[in-house]
Amino acid sequence: MLAGFAAAAAVLGGCGGAKRSTTTSAKPSGLPLDRYGTTWLCRPGMADDPCTAGLASTAIARNGSTQAEPAVVTPDPKVDCFYVYPTVSDESTINSDLALGVRQAEVAIAQASRFSQVCRVYAPVYRQITLSALNHPGRITLADALIAYDSVLSAFRNYLAHYNGRRGIVFIGHSQGASILIRLLKDQVDDNPTLRHHVISALLLGGNVTVAKGRTVGGDFKHLPLCSSNTQTRCVIAYSTFASKPPKNSQFGRTTSDAGVSLLAPHKLAPNVAIACVNPAAPAGGQARLDPYVPSIFLQFLGGSSTPQVSTPWVSFPGEYTAVCRTSGTATWLQVRHTPGSPDQRPLLAELSDPSLGLHVLDVNIALGNLVRLVRDEAAAYRG
Repeated sequence: MLAGFAAAAAVLGGCGGAKRSTTTSAKPSGLPLDRYGTTWLCRPGMADDPCTAGLASTAIARNGSTQAEPAVVTPDPKVDCFYVYPTVSDESTINSDLALGVRQAEVAIAQASRFSQVCRVYAPVYRQITLSALNHPGRITLADALIAYDSVLSAFRNYLAHYNGRRGIVFIGHSQGASILIRLLKDQVDDNPTLRHHVISALLLGGNVTVAKGRTVGGDFKHLPLCSSNTQTRCVIAYSTFASKPPKNSQFGRTTSDAGVSLLAPHKLAPNVAIACVNPAAPAGGQARLDPYVPSIFLQFLGGSSTPQVSTPWVSFPGEYTAVCRTSGTATWLQVRHTPGSPDQRPLLAELSDPSLGLHVLDVNIALGNLVRLVRDEAAAYRG
């Protein structure tokens, strides 16, 4: 969540493509600021919604050949996704304001828009801790962190009261967004059987969710277990991606990590608590192939022996990487490896690895195809 992340997030969200129609909400105004006081980054029926950007993709094979890959969109999806974006604000203050800016739209396209194939996406603009503040974490107080949390909580309560209509909910958050959702789920959902009944799943990526060692609950949540199949509901998917074991000073993947917003979700350093890891490509465990999707504009920033030109807003790299959850000492992480074999002409996403952050900037996109399919399967299995 350092300054380099904002630049990469802007690139990952930098293409939109053609707009497509969306399912309208019960009370659409077409404007980001609704009649209840929430400014929305994404909301069904809102004009210029980045979470309904074009989804056509080009699949790039190991040998560099390409194949068109149209998106499979569920008509009138029956479930909602509530998305909280990561740290992107470059304001000089500790907390951002509620202005809807380009960076929020870019990261919403990169991380959340593909979920609109399977759910209606709601994403509030919130008063997040800024990049400037995270570069000087000693300045951040609990009061500052609560300003960010309270603005998301207010939007969530608005969403429940005026938009949800007893629909199932998928919570999606990355980095600071995941940390805020950990707190929200602990305070508002985990101990509330009525709300918990409406949870399809919670995708809490790059946020250091904790769990009791050897169990699927404990740590952050008492009643929301880690998911162990692609049809399980009311469960949690959590991981941080690394190309190798997280170093001791890592900001993610260790019970000793401090990702800068841990005031909202303080770690319990008890010996029986570990960082949670669920492989989105194989929730039951084991190694499986990842299905990365990135905006096509991202290609110009990556190397590759023969990077093709594509006309679609998205590209995918089927079979380029595999992943498996690993644990060593205080570290638990999603180990990402390049698939061995004949020379691979595709860009190497793993080159974005940072020693202390790992593949944090790619936590969502390195497995975005897997995550969307997982939500599709969970939504089909959900019984409200």
